Amino acid sequence: MIKITHLTSAHPRYDTRIFVKMCCSLAKKENYEVRLIVADGLGDELKNSVQIIDIGAKEGGRVARMTATSLKVFEKAVQLQSHIYHLHDPELIPIGLKLKKLGHKVIFDAHEDLPKQILAKPYLNPVSKRVLSFFASSYEKFVLKKFDGIITATPYIRDKFLKINDMTIDVNNFPIVSELSNTTPWSQKADEICYIGNLTTVRGIKELVKAMELLDGVRLNIAGKYLENGLEEELKSYKGWEKVNFLGFLDRDGILEVLKRSKAGVVTLYPIINYVDALPVKMFEYMVARLSVISSDIDYWKEIVEGNECGLCVNPKNPQEIAKAIEYIIQHPKEASKMGENGKQAVLKKYNWRNEEEKLLYFYKKLLRS
Repeated sequence: MIKITHLTSAHPRYDTRIFVKMCCSLAKKENYEVRLIVADGLGDELKNSVQIIDIGAKEGGRVARMTATSLKVFEKAVQLQSHIYHLHDPELIPIGLKLKKLGHKVIFDAHEDLPKQILAKPYLNPVSKRVLSFFASSYEKFVLKKFDGIITATPYIRDKFLKINDMTIDVNNFPIVSELSNTTPWSQKADEICYIGNLTTVRGIKELVKAMELLDGVRLNIAGKYLENGLEEELKSYKGWEKVNFLGFLDRDGILEVLKRSKAGVVTLYPIINYVDALPVKMFEYMVARLSVISSDIDYWKEIVEGNECGLCVNPKNPQEIAKAIEYIIQHPKEASKMGENGKQAVLKKYNWRNEEEKLLYFYKKLLRS
């Protein structure tokens, strides 16, 4: 029996990429025993054949989490004596080196491009951003070449890491087709659109709510939580908020219900440095649920949305453009329904977890043979 342990000090235990997709996919294989170390204080449990091991709630702030919590993760990992350790947070890279020195195989999973992510942090001044980004990039180049493998969440990040470690593959966050598929007839959908995800300024939520002010007879379903102080109060001060159904954070079943009744899904993130090469999960979830997509006019996203004729692309900072796209979806049901079908077919052919699962399993087999 091959023992595999996934480690996270920052993500929730049921994280879609880590638990729902990766851990559960590996646990389906008879020769894999899968454990997931988390830090949430909710206790141990066995779920979907994955043993979830809790080292206790995260310590204080970022610094405490990067030190005390990471140390606890390392100590538990050593106790488990696994064949492969799969790390999901940059702050765990140092313990990955320690596990390597103990003779274990170690994978780092790059969910995001860390140096670019630092450059986009609003709470850092420009000089601090450049300095920290430079050191993060240098650290990655020095350390990650020593790891046994690197998995990335996008092809762009994959290409970056291939220059550091040739045992690198992209495993994209594409949806599990059966999870969010629905067959609700277009005629039974309400004149509603939806936004699903965390709420921040750079994710375009202000412009989206402002766009609602320009529309009649349309409502916006928002499912997510606020990540910025003062944002909730500001959004509620907009006239467009009167046309919002704020649903808060929803589980996967709740999200499916929102998708069933909505005609379009909105993903109008700002074109900041760490988004222009990203593949937003919500876009593909809208597609698999047969919604029209209204996305930012980022070149990479336009290739997907316009290339598959599954939606409309807009300037995410222009409420008038966003409103015009929403109006088109509502007033042209035949065309909008076709967009939804095109998106579903694109997911079935290419943008689905089954394809990515095969890549993940192949990578593990190759790593174990090396």
